[in-house]
Amino acid sequence: FRSNFFSIIITRVTDRSSWRFIITPWCNQGKELNIFLTHLRNSNGRMVGFNNLAYDYPMVHMIMSYSGMVTNEMLYSKSQSIINADFNDWSHQIWEQDRYLPQIDLLKVHHFDNQAKRTSLKMLEFNMRMDSIEELELDFNKPVKPSDTPVVLDYNDHDVNATNLFYGFSVKEIAFREQLSEKYGKDFMNHNDTRIGQEFFVMELAKKGIKAGKWNQTFRSSIRVADIILPYVQFERPEFNEILKFFRESIINPEQIKGFFKDVNCTVDGFQFDFGAGGIHGSVNREVIVPPAGWILKDSDVSSYYPNLAIKNRFYPLHLGEAFCDAYLDVYEQRKQYPKKTAENNMLKLALNGVYGKSNDKHSPFYDPQYTMSITINGQLLLSMLAEQLMKIPELKMVQINTDGLTYLYPEQYDEHVSSIHAWWESLTMLELEHVNYSRMAVRDCNSYLAVTQPYQGKDGKLVPPKVKRIGAYAYIRAEEDSGTRELPWHKDHGAIVVAKAAEAALVRGENIESFIRRHLTVCPLDFMLRTKINRKDKLILETPVMWGDTVVTTRQQEQQRVTRYYVSKDGGYLIKLMDPTVDQVKKWKMGNHWRHVTTGAHKMASKQPSSRWEKCEPPTPEPPIRRTGVEAGHRVTVCNRLAGLDMSNVDIGYYVERARKLVDPLLMEVDNSDEGEE
Repeated sequence: FRSNFFSIIITRVTDRSSWRFIITPWCNQGKELNIFLTHLRNSNGRMVGFNNLAYDYPMVHMIMSYSGMVTNEMLYSKSQSIINADFNDWSHQIWEQDRYLPQIDLLKVHHFDNQAKRTSLKMLEFNMRMDSIEELELDFNKPVKPSDTPVVLDYNDHDVNATNLFYGFSVKEIAFREQLSEKYGKDFMNHNDTRIGQEFFVMELAKKGIKAGKWNQTFRSSIRVADIILPYVQFERPEFNEILKFFRESIINPEQIKGFFKDVNCTVDGFQFDFGAGGIHGSVNREVIVPPAGWILKDSDVSSYYPNLAIKNRFYPLHLGEAFCDAYLDVYEQRKQYPKKTAENNMLKLALNGVYGKSNDKHSPFYDPQYTMSITINGQLLLSMLAEQLMKIPELKMVQINTDGLTYLYPEQYDEHVSSIHAWWESLTMLELEHVNYSRMAVRDCNSYLAVTQPYQGKDGKLVPPKVKRIGAYAYIRAEEDSGTRELPWHKDHGAIVVAKAAEAALVRGENIESFIRRHLTVCPLDFMLRTKINRKDKLILETPVMWGDTVVTTRQQEQQRVTRYYVSKDGGYLIKLMDPTVDQVKKWKMGNHWRHVTTGAHKMASKQPSSRWEKCEPPTPEPPIRRTGVEAGHRVTVCNRLAGLDMSNVDIGYYVERARKLVDPLLMEVDNSDEGEE
């Protein structure tokens, strides 16, 4: 939208029919647009967009409110007031019951309005691997010329096509919300998963006579940890007892929970246990673990750990009362009645898992930070109790501990004893452990590893083949391939995934990294693509050296899009981010000492005179120079926002090999060193 130009393009999903309307000084189709939208409403149609509840629909609503009789001045004023509105300004929000047309906002459905998941449509264009990633090259601050109309409309068409494509990838999520809305008589269409879980649980609480809402929460000035630790928590090892003593003597400020857990850890038999605000963590680093003959590499997870911890121990937000636990148990039992991957099962899972996370959210009806800490701290201590008993087994090696489970290697001759420890822990905690054996693990750290399951016989009697669990830097399954994946969901960076695939090939199957990458270029060249993103106020340029023989005679600069797709190549240019100097840099420039070389005239900043050849001088410019940061510093790239005619014969295989080796070599070197030590 510009000061003198408004356009809207609407595409019908079923047959891709498209309608275009513009409102400009030379062509005002406001009335025609209103007639079209009214027909859409009377036909029980609905509109799907991306961030449309925040911007697009309020604009449409205004047009329909005036029956299409609007001017560019009116529309521009409305647009600017929306763009410049304060974060907490809800004056432009059109609530569901007031809308002329039902809306589905894909940004809200996927929770991209969450700070941790914030994702733009342009980033999705990269992750969806669209044939082109486009930005409008016209100056947003200048009026549109009549001759530029086709350019603007073609650009808008591209964004609508991107939204339509993402809608196709969102049909399961939308169908899920449609089923829930129909079954419960409540509009879930624009709810993210967390909100769905929360609102369903609120409905379940209402059945118990418990009214839950933001008006009813528990605020605390402090949390005395000794009051929330379960009475049966006890340890034998002095290292764990020190942690227990620390907790029992602590008082937590609810406003500083993360800070409280800083540097809370202990090391037992060389393995470090780190206690945190969300759960316990610990891992071996840079190691490949393959159980020798007669050994077992086992992973033990607690089934629905945090929900069951609350249910079994009667933890509840104070303002909701103990009946909260009964409602929680009802939801848990309900979920067992529905097959996995059904809408009902998914929603009940969301309800179970969402309560804990929301209990420390001041905007949630479950808010009570003491409830959060009751689960977090006891969850970590109980897992530590399990680890302590397992570590008594001769030669047992702890590999990982992570929030709701642990992984360990031990001689098979102690398998019966391990099972007895499991049974003891389950009896003590009233919780259930689930186990899987691994044939191999490749661990960089607790946040990045590969784990290969051993084949086993399923409940139906069929053999379940090995599966690879990929975490962090080794993840490569994309949301387009599996909508439910936890590896690379839509908000994550899908760039250069050939690196993770090559690392897995080397660590799991023993393949040569360079051979895999060269072969993969013919299999899926898009796995080599990377992307960069810059802030609106910054610039991205491609600097291409112009050569005369072996000499660089000049450098050609070309400004790039804010979101740019590229691959690392043997030729091409260098991507550079240009950014304004920081506040500290400006202050240092103006307050610091500047020096000029008496012979060369070179400039330098230093607190003291570098030598007698330097004389003090005024800053050469009023402001410090623009900051320059290289993207893939030292490597040339080829920009390919458009894939038509893609030729990757100039790809720099060595760059991708080097990145893959960083995920592989440190792990294998540890294995080699240990082998040498044994010899």
